[in-house]
Amino acid sequence: MGFCGKAIVMGLLLLSVLGANLSYADEPPQVHHFRVGVLANHGVLQAKQRWQPMMDYLTEQVPNSHFEVVPVDFNGMSSQLLNHELQFIVTNPGQYLHLSNNFPLSWLATMKSRKHQGSTFTIGATIIVRADSPIRTLQDLRGKNVVASDPQALGGYQAAMGLLHKMGFIPEQFFGQVRFLGFPLEPLIYQVRDGSADAAIAPFCTLEEMIETGLVNQADYRVIHPITPPGCDCDVSTQLYPNWSFAAADTVSPRLTMAITRALFDLPADHVAAITADTLGWTAPVSQLKVIELFKELQLQGASPPLYQTVYKWMEKNKEWGGVLLLIFIVSTIYHLWLEYKFRQKSEFLVSTERQLKDKALQLERLQSAAILGEIGAGLAHELNQPIAAITQYSEGTMLQLERLGQDNPELYDVLGKINAQSIRAGAVVHRIRGLLKRRQAKAEPLNVTLVVEEALALLRRELDRAKVQVSMRVQGEPFELMGDSVGLSQMWVNLVKNSLDALETCGDNNGRQLRIDIYYLADKIKVLVIDNGEGLQGQASELMASFASTKDAGLGLGLAICKDVVSRHHGSIQIENCQQSTEMLLPWQQGCVVTVILPRE
Repeated sequence: MGFCGKAIVMGLLLLSVLGANLSYADEPPQVHHFRVGVLANHGVLQAKQRWQPMMDYLTEQVPNSHFEVVPVDFNGMSSQLLNHELQFIVTNPGQYLHLSNNFPLSWLATMKSRKHQGSTFTIGATIIVRADSPIRTLQDLRGKNVVASDPQALGGYQAAMGLLHKMGFIPEQFFGQVRFLGFPLEPLIYQVRDGSADAAIAPFCTLEEMIETGLVNQADYRVIHPITPPGCDCDVSTQLYPNWSFAAADTVSPRLTMAITRALFDLPADHVAAITADTLGWTAPVSQLKVIELFKELQLQGASPPLYQTVYKWMEKNKEWGGVLLLIFIVSTIYHLWLEYKFRQKSEFLVSTERQLKDKALQLERLQSAAILGEIGAGLAHELNQPIAAITQYSEGTMLQLERLGQDNPELYDVLGKINAQSIRAGAVVHRIRGLLKRRQAKAEPLNVTLVVEEALALLRRELDRAKVQVSMRVQGEPFELMGDSVGLSQMWVNLVKNSLDALETCGDNNGRQLRIDIYYLADKIKVLVIDNGEGLQGQASELMASFASTKDAGLGLGLAICKDVVSRHHGSIQIENCQQSTEMLLPWQQGCVVTVILPRE
C-alpha cells in the first residue's frame, strides 16, 4: 500500500473515533439517587423545610447525584438502615453510637450551631416544670410523673439519666412514671402546661424556641437545676454533648463520601442551606468520648442488641435455611401440641375411668351391704312382729281383766296403758322398716310436728338427763298440721337428737352441754333447726348422709341416710353443717353442729 492509501485509512479511523466520542457525549450521565435520614424531632414538615435546602446544596456540589431528605424517628431510622433504604443519616451522637452497634457507619462531619456562636457541643437535657410547681430541686422529682421524647434520645432522656446517676440516684427507680411521647417535641411542654405531667425532659433550647415562636409564655415555666453555658442563650439541666453529625452507610463508595465531606466543609455560613439548617457550617467529626462515658455509666454502650434483631438479621442473610428452620420449628411445635393434647385426653380418660371404677366398687359394696341388711332386717322384722303382738295382746288382756274384776288400781292401769302404747308404736316401726325394705309408700296422715318432736325428746329423756344435756325448745309462728308419715318423722327426730347426744357426750364439759330445737311455722313450710354445741362435723356432710358411712366405731351409717330418705319422701330438704359455716343468722352459739330440716306445707 502506498503513502496515499495509508493516509486514507488513518483518516477513516480518526473519523470513526471522533464519531463514537460525539455519540457518547450526546447521552446524559447517570444520576444516583440518595436518601438521607434526618431525625424529625419537630415533626416531618419542619424537618423537610429545615433540611431540604441542604440536600439541594449537596445535589449541586456532588456531580451526578440527587439527595432527598427522609424525616424519621429513632425506630424508623434503625429499620430503614436495616432494609438499606437510607444511605446517609443526620442525627445526634447518642443515636449514632446506638446504631453503630448494629450497622457499619462512618462519621463525615459535625454541625456547628448558628445559635451558639458555632459551638459543636449543643446537645443536652432540660428539665421543665410549671412556674407554680412546688418542685424546686432534683430531689423533689423523686416519684413524680415525667414525660420525654424517646428512651434513645440523648438530649431528651439519656442526658438526664446521666445527671441523676452522677447525683447519686438510681435513675431506673427515681421517677414514679415516665411516658415517652415521641416526636414532635412540643407536646412535652404542653403536658406540663395542662398538668398531665409533673415535669418534662426536653432537648436543649426546646422551651426557648417555643417561646420565640409564640407557642408558650416564658412566665409559665421554670427550669430545674438550670445551667447557662458560656456563649449560649438557653438554660440546660445537664452537661452538653457533641452536636448532630452527618454519617454514611457502608454501601456508599469512599469517592462519594469524600466528595460529600468536601462539600459540607465548603458550605458558607451565609448560604441559604446553612441558614435554614440553623448552622454556621460543618467541621471535622468531634470526639464522642463524653457520650461513650455517659453510656458506660448507664450501661448502654455495652448492651447487646435485642434477640429478635439478631434473629432477623440472620434470617436476612440466610433466607433459604431460615425458611427451612422456621418450617421445621412450626411443624415441630404443632406436632408437640398435638401430642400433648392427645396425652392430656388419654390422661383425663384414664382418670375418669379410674374414678368410675371406684364409684362402681363403692356402689357394689353398698348394694351388698344393703342386701345383707335387707335380709337381716326382714328376718328381724318378721321375728319381732310376733313378740311385739304378744306384748300388745297381754297388755290389753290385763287391762280388760282389771276392768272385769273391778279392781281400781290407776297406777297399774296407767303403766299397762303405756306398755300397750309403746308396743303399738314398736309394731308400727317394724311395719315401716319392712315397708322401707320393700319400697312401699308410707301412709300420710295429719300430724303436728311440734308434738312429734316432743315425743322424740320424751323417748330420749333418760339418756339426755344421764348425759346432763340442757334441752330447750322454741316454737315461732302459728302452728298448723302437716300431711306426713308420723312414724318416719319420729324416727328422723330420734336419729337427729341421738346424733347430737353422741356428739355432746364426747365433750369434756358436762355442765355446758346444750341442745336446742327451734321450730318455725312459715307461710308455706316448716323449718326445724336442731342445734348442739358438741364437737361438730368430723367429715363432709354429703359423705355422712350416704348409706353405711359413719364416724362412730359402733355405727352402721344408716341414721342420716334414713333421715334423708324420710325428708325426700315428704318433698323437703335436710342440711347439716357446722355452726361456724352456717348462714343462719340467729344461732345461739358458734361451736357445734346445726341440722336444718325444711318440710313444705303441701
